[in-house]
Amino acid sequence: MKVLVIGLGGVTNGGKTTLAEKLKNMLPNCDIISQDDFFKPESEVETDERGFKLYDVLDALYMDEMVTSIRNWMKSPASSGVVTEEPQKTCDNLKNVYILIVEGFLLYNYEPLNKLWNRRYFLTLPYEECKRRRSTRVYQPADTPGYFDGHVWPMYLKYKNELEENASMQVDYLDGTKSQEELLSYVYSDIIKELNKLRE
Repeated sequence: MKVLVIGLGGVTNGGKTTLAEKLKNMLPNCDIISQDDFFKPESEVETDERGFKLYDVLDALYMDEMVTSIRNWMKSPASSGVVTEEPQKTCDNLKNVYILIVEGFLLYNYEPLNKLWNRRYFLTLPYEECKRRRSTRVYQPADTPGYFDGHVWPMYLKYKNELEENASMQVDYLDGTKSQEELLSYVYSDIIKELNKLRE
């Protein structure tokens, strides 16, 4: 049995969840873990002097629990309830390969996670497009006025810069303004290449 752990990180509203779901439908034995499931309750998230809840930082998440969930999945992917029927045109020799897609906005800035990835993708968006998409979404708790410019975008830039400065980190940057079909096609064929390497 072999496992492949794929990171799908990047900007808020960059299309990570949609891409992860579409990949899951196309790949054999594929499961998803979403970072959003590891947010601390609102009462445990720090508030800054402007009254902004600091959600876009590692401290707002139960990161250790997330690492544990991923490691548990890697130990026994077959018991995770992953669907093992073969999606379209997958070869028989992939039956014993399990794929985990981990999607979230802060995947590559937490050291214990960086030992686990087989492939890392990072979706980017320009400021205007990200702000426009974010304004169409409803969050619990709701974004307060100025929250995007005061917290969300600066934190995205901070973590992205950290990533770019880390020369040892192999990350495939994806343009989130491209069509979902184009992104899906690129990432899917890249993962298939990775699967073929595992088989060799």
